[in-house]
Amino acid sequence: MSIQHHPNDDTLLRFSTGGLNAGLTLVTQAHMHICTQCRDRVAAFEAVGGALLDEQPAAALAPAAFAQVLSRLDERPAAAPAPRAPRQANLHLAPDTALPSVLAACDIGRWLWFGKGIRYSPVRLPWAPEANVMLLRVAANCAVYPHTHAEHELTLILRGGYSDCTGQYGPGDMAEADADILHQPHADDEGCLCLAALEGTMRLDGWLGKWQRRLGPYLGLY
Repeated sequence: MSIQHHPNDDTLLRFSTGGLNAGLTLVTQAHMHICTQCRDRVAAFEAVGGALLDEQPAAALAPAAFAQVLSRLDERPAAAPAPRAPRQANLHLAPDTALPSVLAACDIGRWLWFGKGIRYSPVRLPWAPEANVMLLRVAANCAVYPHTHAEHELTLILRGGYSDCTGQYGPGDMAEADADILHQPHADDEGCLCLAALEGTMRLDGWLGKWQRRLGPYLGLY
C-alpha cells in the first residue's frame, strides 16, 4: 500500500498530546496502524514532550497528600458494569475488505441513504457517544454533495478512492478538511469506502445548504 496523504503535523501533535476529540483520535489511530511514517512522527513528538516535562522543576506535594493516598487504600472500588458485545450490523462488504481493528469495540449501524449512490453507517463509540464518526460508501463515479465543515474533518480511505479539489486519494490516505475548504469528493471507477470523523457539522453548499441553515436550529444541527 502506497500512502500519499498523511495527517498534517498539527493534527499529529494534537494526537500525541491528547488534544484531538475521540472521533478524530479514532480515525488517526486507524491510519497510524498502517502508516509507519506517522507512527514515527508521533513518537518523535512524544519524545520532545517528555524531554520538556523532564526540564520542568519538581512541584511540592500538599502536606496531607501522602496521608490522603493511604486513607483510600481500604476503599472498595465501585463495581464496574459488565461489558457488552458491540452491536455491529452486517454491512455486506466485499470479502477482502477488513475494517480497521480500532472499530472492534464500536457499535456500527446499518447503511443509511444519503443521496444517489451514497450510503453512510453511523459508528458509535461507547466511551464517547457524542463523537461524530461514520463509515461512508460512495458508488463508482458518484459524488458527495459540495460541502464545507464547521471545524475539522478527517477521512481515511479504506477501499477504492476519490478525488476533489485537494487531490487524489487512495487506500490508506488521510484527507483533512475544515471551514476553509469547499470540496466535492468524486469516487473513482471502483467506488470508495471511507472512515470519517467530524468536529462540528458538515455544511452543504447551494440550495441544500440554504435548507440546512434554515432547518438546522430546529433539527439540533446548530
